[in-house]
Amino acid sequence: MRLSPRAATLLAVAVLPLALTACSSGSSSATGGGTDAKPAKAKDLNAGLATGTQLKKALAPASAFPAGFAPTADGTSDSGGTFLAPSGRSTAKPDCTRLEGTSWIQVTGFKGGVSFAQNDYANRGKTEEVVEEIDAFQGTTANAVMKEIRTVAGECATFTDTDAHAKVRLTGRATAGLGDEAYTMTLTSGAWENGSTLIAVRSGSSVVTVLSTAGGDNGAASARKVTTRTLGSLKAMKSA
Repeated sequence: MRLSPRAATLLAVAVLPLALTACSSGSSSATGGGTDAKPAKAKDLNAGLATGTQLKKALAPASAFPAGFAPTADGTSDSGGTFLAPSGRSTAKPDCTRLEGTSWIQVTGFKGGVSFAQNDYANRGKTEEVVEEIDAFQGTTANAVMKEIRTVAGECATFTDTDAHAKVRLTGRATAGLGDEAYTMTLTSGAWENGSTLIAVRSGSSVVTVLSTAGGDNGAASARKVTTRTLGSLKAMKSA
């Protein structure tokens, strides 16, 4: 039977003395102290990760880039002092043309880390460039990113570039002596004057990605130099 609003009020008043008696005569053991219990604190998945502001300090300095190179006006950015929301991986077929761009880590289907820092250097005529980026990921996502990079190397063995609409060939290989794991890709085309080298290295929960078109060696030497310098800075930052 549904009580009218007034009847419900009267019933509540009648029950109130009994409730007060029970509270005054019972011990706290009746409730097991449940009123004092605090909800469990959620685990901070960003604990131990560097912010974009911190990662920016680990980027290679100007001295690590080829002579005559300078930072581009719109190529330097970072996520600042707060963390971004983690992004899942897209299962769509990789867009191989992303390998021509600065944030080429996105070819893996991951948009990036919960924090990042990037810079972009180019020669005076902007015919050659060297770009580096550091992304910090939660949990074991950095391992998944590296796995996808190796997969992409096979799926993008040949593709058509966006400028010359020419055929591009990609060769990839595991690279020893850099971080916890590293992978290098070389892109070449008969329509290009010089190819490009892309290096991805995992250092703990961070992934360093470098792209270089500088020099007559498809950017290999300059890419390796910048990568090595950045890894050294990351290691020093973590041990500080």
